[in-house]
Amino acid sequence: MSAPSTPLTYEKLLELFRETREQFRETREQFQEEFRLSRETREQFREEFRLSRETREQFREIARRQEENDRRFQEMSRETDRKIRETNQSVGKLGSRVGEIVENMVAGDIVAQFRDLGYKVKGRSQNRVFGEEGTSESGEIDLILEDGDVAILIEAKTTLKEDDVRAHIERLAKYRRYIDSGGSGEKRRYVGAVAGTVVAENVIDFAHENGLYVIIQSARAVEVIPQPEGFVARKW
Repeated sequence: MSAPSTPLTYEKLLELFRETREQFRETREQFQEEFRLSRETREQFREEFRLSRETREQFREIARRQEENDRRFQEMSRETDRKIRETNQSVGKLGSRVGEIVENMVAGDIVAQFRDLGYKVKGRSQNRVFGEEGTSESGEIDLILEDGDVAILIEAKTTLKEDDVRAHIERLAKYRRYIDSGGSGEKRRYVGAVAGTVVAENVIDFAHENGLYVIIQSARAVEVIPQPEGFVARKW
């Protein structure tokens, strides 16, 4: 026989109602929590999508800037190449100009002018290289006027500056050491001169103070600038 069922009293019914209501409340809270989580998830997806879109925009901007930088670099490279070509052309013209000054001195009456100064010029040579190339004791003389016991060593520049005068003084000293080290026994002395198409007054004074002659080219004419009173040519 089955056990007799417990009679459903009012208290039991009220208890069941309370349990059912509590379960419903918990279920509702769970649903609300799941809904909240679902909403947060949707917000996260939206935020990630927004960030993804911003990232794509940033990548596009980076790519655009890279293209712009590449374009500017190419323009700078072309401009640099152009300036290098212009510089090389200028250097070439400058070399030609210096050679022109020397040629004009040779073709002009520079020899006669130095003869008037007492030098018995009998020969000349151009672009004489001396010493071991690449060493501190090497150099090149643009023009040498030969005079037996004396030789006049001339340096030519388009624009003659004080530093050029100093450099030629050092060049004369190097040439003297080069001759002495060769053991030739050559005892002739060397006189210095500097030449240019543009020579400032202070440079002329500086050269004369150091015992160097100054030659100026005007058009195709060349002239040994008159020396100041008391000038004595320095000899090496």
